[in-house]
Amino acid sequence: MALTFGTDLSGKVAVVTGAGGVLCGMFAKTLAEAGAKVAVLDLNEQAAKEIADTIEKEGFTAKAYKANVLERSSLEEVHASILAELGPCDILINGAGGNNARANTDKEYFEMGDIEADVKSFFDLDQSGVEFVFNLNFLGTLLPCQIFAKDMIGREGCSILNISSMNAFTPLTKIPAYSGAKAAISNFTQWLAVHFSKVGIRVNAIAPGFFVTQQNEKLLFNEDGTPTKRTEKILSATPMGRFGDASELNGALLFFLNNEAASFITGVVLPIDGGFSAYSGV
Repeated sequence: MALTFGTDLSGKVAVVTGAGGVLCGMFAKTLAEAGAKVAVLDLNEQAAKEIADTIEKEGFTAKAYKANVLERSSLEEVHASILAELGPCDILINGAGGNNARANTDKEYFEMGDIEADVKSFFDLDQSGVEFVFNLNFLGTLLPCQIFAKDMIGREGCSILNISSMNAFTPLTKIPAYSGAKAAISNFTQWLAVHFSKVGIRVNAIAPGFFVTQQNEKLLFNEDGTPTKRTEKILSATPMGRFGDASELNGALLFFLNNEAASFITGVVLPIDGGFSAYSGV
């Protein structure tokens, strides 16, 4: 069982999008262990079911739902099922997101001759790829808020937690769309916190640094398990000198959702990055 840091979510319903993945699947398990009834949402229904089944086998409450965070009708259908099976949403974790190779450049720096060369430069970025990344991260957060936050209005102890990134503070090379989309999430978190401040809904975000997941594993490690050059650069720029362990996100997760500990905290974006965002390189 994960440490719950004194956060008791008994009686609350938590909705987690993107919960079929490594980090958000862990969030779902942690919330269940803290007492919440957890709705595990993912486009990959099998992945969501595996997470929910694991939670149920450990004696906690969870149900899996197939949901497309880019389709309002899908979210509305899932919302109706959650209301009937678990109850109204008290906590929303917007974890669905990600990048797409079509929105990446091949090189960190543009150099003379790149337009003619067989490399994907800034000028070759695919419009549909950029749109996909922005939609998945930004609309994939906005739409669930529109659907599930209605349950929270005027009720005590309700929270929205968005997943930003340290990219939002300083953009990484090669991934302009993802960096920009996460910056939009941080800005939206602040906007929404102000917008909902009069009706009892707190809105915050965590900004993870570098954690090894299914999405980025191939970028961080070669096929033989040795670190890539990008990994070497990441770790040299991380004062703590290592990748984060997924469990190290749980403290912030549970703190933000603890209405006694964080009752006056809203509109905050918290980096959890081993010092990456604070390090100048000198």
